[in-house]
Amino acid sequence: MRFGQPVGELIRLSLKEDVGSGDVTTSLVVPAGQRASAFIYAKGSGVLAGIEVAGQVLKTIDKRIRFKPLFQDGQHIRKGYRIARIEGRAASILTAERTALNFLQRLSGVATLTWQYVQKVSGTGVKICDTRKTTPGWRELEKYAVRMGKGRNHRRGLYDQILIKDNHIKTAGSLARTLTRVKSKNAGKLSFEIEVSNASELNQALLGGADWVMLDNFSIPKLKRAILMVRMFSKINKKKVRVEVSGDVSLENVRWI
Repeated sequence: MRFGQPVGELIRLSLKEDVGSGDVTTSLVVPAGQRASAFIYAKGSGVLAGIEVAGQVLKTIDKRIRFKPLFQDGQHIRKGYRIARIEGRAASILTAERTALNFLQRLSGVATLTWQYVQKVSGTGVKICDTRKTTPGWRELEKYAVRMGKGRNHRRGLYDQILIKDNHIKTAGSLARTLTRVKSKNAGKLSFEIEVSNASELNQALLGGADWVMLDNFSIPKLKRAILMVRMFSKINKKKVRVEVSGDVSLENVRWI
């Protein structure tokens, strides 16, 4: 996959952070003209993500490096698998190695954990979505890794979907006032979601025209009643309202939720 300019900038920033004015150890130990070949091995089993980014890191240090992925992002790998081959100047490979692996390890970790959640809810019709709680500067990559783990991306930022949370409601004064302002100014341009914490707020959100409702920190019994309430509303009004569950979600309880 070809990534946008922000990823290239992130790679350059990461290399500058690590390499700084130069790799002093490699410059002292490794002859400038020495060539080498190397493999990247998987240290654990999981879902691969970031293999092309790792190659981009190496080529940013030295465009003459040859990088050949042996697996593609989204594929499942096992501990000990060779996942890429590298050929080029030994000094360049050693200088770029840690930064390339940092990208590869982090993104594969995100993809693997996402896949574990997806497997937990397999057969239920539930979809695992990400959040905006990403590492600053890494959003494009981390959301990509979620997709590689078969998860789904939620909104990309504050600009592509309306999500009314508790702090918006407190600032506006009430949920009713918040809904009035959104409907008068949005005019159906963007879908909107409302975070609710009880049945009363859920009822207001449904009657207010929400396309999504976020059930935040509901207990299992309250969650069941809330979902039944949404289904009944959708059936009576012939409008599909999507339900999102958030708060205290873990691998241990996600299937029960």
